[in-house]
Amino acid sequence: MGLVRDIMVNNVITIEHDKTAKDVAILMTEKSISSLVVVKDGTPIGLVTERDLARKVSTTDKKSSEVPLSEIMSVNFRWVEPMTPIENAVQRMTNKNIRRLLVLDNGKLVGIITETDLAKYLRSKLLIDGALDDVSALNRKVVKNG
Repeated sequence: MGLVRDIMVNNVITIEHDKTAKDVAILMTEKSISSLVVVKDGTPIGLVTERDLARKVSTTDKKSSEVPLSEIMSVNFRWVEPMTPIENAVQRMTNKNIRRLLVLDNGKLVGIITETDLAKYLRSKLLIDGALDDVSALNRKVVKNG
């Protein structure tokens, strides 16, 4: 299996910690994404998702522009390093029932992997393995009938 660096998304969209729920919604809509990494002085301090936005803003009577990002973001984000084997990342996501892992290199944000990234990787791996199995079977058949 490959390494996290092989499948991670490099251009992670971030948002400053002092923004509001409305800022989150606008940025997610503009970028067509479902999560943002929350940063302070360039360092990741949290993660906010569409689910956080929907659940935490809709349960208050405040306008989204009045809800600080700090009230809706999760500070308990999980992360891996770029050289982490993909299998380990999958295991961590499965064990912790999480959909996203930040990729940090010496504490610096360098990427993110999501369930979708893993699904794409595994699909291509299955297709490649299947094609190799087909070639092997064809080779065995040629040798046998040779």
